[in-house]
Amino acid sequence: MTTPRTSTRPQRRDPQRGQGQWALGYREPLNPNERMKKDSDGLDVRQRILDIYAHTGFGGIDPSDLRGRMRWMGLYTQRAQGIPGGKTAVLEPEELEDEYFMMRVRTDGGALTSDQLRTIGGISTEFGRDVADVTDRQNVQYHWIRIEDVPEIWRRLESVGLTTTEACGDTPRGMLNCPLAGVLADEVLDASDVMAQTVAKYVGSPEFSNLPRKWKTSMSGCVDHCTEPEIDDVSFVGVRNADGEAGYDLWIGGGLSTNPMFAQRVGVFVRPDQVTEVWAACTSIFRDYGYRRQRNRARIKFLMADWGPERFRQVLQDEYLRAELPDGPAAAPPAHEQRDHVGVAKQKDGTNAVGFALRTGRITGSLLTRIADLADEYGQGRTRTTTQQKMVVLDVPDERVEDLVTALAEHDLLVRPSAFRRGTMACTGLEFCKLAIVETKQHAQDLYAELEKRLPDFDEPIGINVNGCPNSCARFQTADIGFKGSMVRDDTGEMVEGFQVHLGGHLGTEASFGRKFRGHKVTKAETADYCERVLRGYLERREPGERFAAYVARAEESWLL
Repeated sequence: MTTPRTSTRPQRRDPQRGQGQWALGYREPLNPNERMKKDSDGLDVRQRILDIYAHTGFGGIDPSDLRGRMRWMGLYTQRAQGIPGGKTAVLEPEELEDEYFMMRVRTDGGALTSDQLRTIGGISTEFGRDVADVTDRQNVQYHWIRIEDVPEIWRRLESVGLTTTEACGDTPRGMLNCPLAGVLADEVLDASDVMAQTVAKYVGSPEFSNLPRKWKTSMSGCVDHCTEPEIDDVSFVGVRNADGEAGYDLWIGGGLSTNPMFAQRVGVFVRPDQVTEVWAACTSIFRDYGYRRQRNRARIKFLMADWGPERFRQVLQDEYLRAELPDGPAAAPPAHEQRDHVGVAKQKDGTNAVGFALRTGRITGSLLTRIADLADEYGQGRTRTTTQQKMVVLDVPDERVEDLVTALAEHDLLVRPSAFRRGTMACTGLEFCKLAIVETKQHAQDLYAELEKRLPDFDEPIGINVNGCPNSCARFQTADIGFKGSMVRDDTGEMVEGFQVHLGGHLGTEASFGRKFRGHKVTKAETADYCERVLRGYLERREPGERFAAYVARAEESWLL
C-alpha cells in the first residue's frame, strides 16, 4: 500500500515535472540534501555514532553526517557561544557551530511516566549542564551534549521506552496528541492507541526515512483542538459523523515559516481502525509527489496548494488506498479559546489534571526530576507535555490539588499564572540555535515579568510568541503578538537585536495570520513599551467580549504602531 509506484496518469510533460517528484520519474538528487540522503540513509548514522564517532569525538565526524544525517537521530550541532545574531547569515555552518549538540527526545503525544521523566531529567543534569527545554511539539530538548556521551544517553532512554530516532530530519517527526487524551469526559475520542500503532509501525522504518522534508503529524480528539491541527502537515481531527460515530476529519498542508499556510480539509471521514493506513498513504503521497528540487518548496503545503483537496483525495484513494473513503463532516470549532490545558481540570474518573506554566519552556533536569517525584506523590506517576510549552500532572485527588499547586509554586511552576506568563512562548533562540538572530528565552521571561508589573489587572487571554528568526518554531504568525527576530537600527543608527511585529494571529474559527506593517520593527529594548502601548489601546477601545485578535482585525494602523 505504501511502496513507491509509477503514476497511473499518462507519462506526458507535466508542469510539475521539474519539481523533482519521484512519482513522475525524477530520482536523481537535485540539491545537496537529496544527494546526502541518496548516498546513505539517514537512519544509518546511528551505527556510525556507536561504532566510530563516540570514540573519535567531534573532530572525527563526517561533515555529511554532522550537518545532515545526525538529525535522523535527533541531533543538531549547537551554536558556538558569543557569536552575535548579525553573523548568522554571514558565517559558514562550521564557523557557527560548537562541538556540542542539541538532542531532541521523542515523546509522541507528550505522555510520560514518572520513570521516563526522571530519566529525562537525570540525563539533562548529568550530560547537559542541567538545561532542558519543553518544546511546542511536546518534546524535550537537551543542550551541551557531547558525541562521546550519546550511546549512554540512548541506553538510558531506551531502558524506559524512549528514543531520539527521527525526532529531526526529513522524517515523520514527533506526533502530537492532546495531553489529556483518555482522561477528559468531553473529548470526541482518544487518539492514543491509533497514534501508538502508527509510531510503532512506521517510525524508524526505511519506508519513510527519506521524505522531501519534515513531516509533522497530529492525531487528537480534543474539543479544544489543542494540537493546533490548522498548521500541521497531516492532522486527524476528532469528529462525529451523522450517525454519531466517532472518527477523524483529515486535514493536509498546514505549515508556517516564511510561507505560512493553513491546512485544508480533504473531506473524508476516517474511522479509528483506518488511521494508520490512511496516515501511511498520506505520507507516501508526500514522499512520492513532494517537491524535492528546492528545499524551500519541499513541504506538503506547496503540493497541497497546487493540487487542492479534491486531487489529493483522488490520488489518496485511487493510487494508495485502492478504496474510497466516505465523505465526512467538518470538525466542530474549538470549544474554548485557550488550548494549553493550564489549570485544574476534572477527569472523567473523578480525579484532576493539574496543568502548569514553565518559564517559556525552559527548565532544568533537576526540576524535571522533582516534577516526576511530585507526580508519584500526588498522582499516579503520569505526566504530560503540551503544545504550548506547558506540563500537566494527571490523576490528582480533589483533596490533594491545592497541596500540589503549592508544591509546584515553590519551584515557580504556576497552575494559576498571569495572562502574560500563561500566554508567552519562545523558541530556542540565539543561545543555542545556529539559525537564530536574537536571544529569545530569557528575553521572553523578562518581557512577561515586566508586563505583569505594568498591567497587573490584565486578565484576557493573550498569546505573545517570541521567535529568534523567520522559521517560526514558536509560531509567531498565529500569536496575538508575534515577534520575529531580526537586526534593527536603534535611535543612534546602530544595528541591534530586534523584532518585526505580527499582530492578531488567530487559530480556530476564522483563522488568520497576524498583520504586519511594512518597515515596522522594534528593538529588543522596546518590546515591553510596545506591548504595553498596544494592549492599553485594546483595553480602551475594545467592544464587549472582543478578543485581541478581533480588535486587531478592525483596528486602525495608528492604534497598532
